[in-house]
Amino acid sequence: MGEHHADFANFETSGREEALALVLQHYEALTTNQDNWVCNLANASSLLWHAYHTLQIPVNWAGFYVSYGQDELVLGPFQGKVACQTIKFGKGVCGKAAAEQATQVVCDVNKEPDHIACDGETKSEIVVPVVSNGETLAVIDIDCLDYDAFGPLDQYFLERLAKLISKTCKF
Repeated sequence: MGEHHADFANFETSGREEALALVLQHYEALTTNQDNWVCNLANASSLLWHAYHTLQIPVNWAGFYVSYGQDELVLGPFQGKVACQTIKFGKGVCGKAAAEQATQVVCDVNKEPDHIACDGETKSEIVVPVVSNGETLAVIDIDCLDYDAFGPLDQYFLERLAKLISKTCKF
């Protein structure tokens, strides 16, 4: 990789698995000697945005909600349109992932009864909790303009990213 940090946003790859593996590699490189959660999550949201866009998957939001207090998420670093600012644990897809500490893959947000629509154009979503010592620290949230955009491969790599985040960030 070159000597410019922006070079990490290059995801010329042979496919989804390779692009998502590169997200992990690039995240690890960028977080060497850096544990500030704002800095690291800002770069992670950029990596996710660029990886999916390189794959021509129309992600319209990629970012984080961070735990605030015992039962609320607050908007963190992201790429995309302005978003909902706070979400209670248990409410919507992000709140459910935070409360249950389990990944949520939603193929059609219109069929999700408790979905919080920050952007009415969103069709599908994946939310992965970042958990450490039994505590939800944050959630990774990615929205897409296509139905059924996320599957087991995305879940596998995003759960690995969540584990890296829990080890590399001081919240």
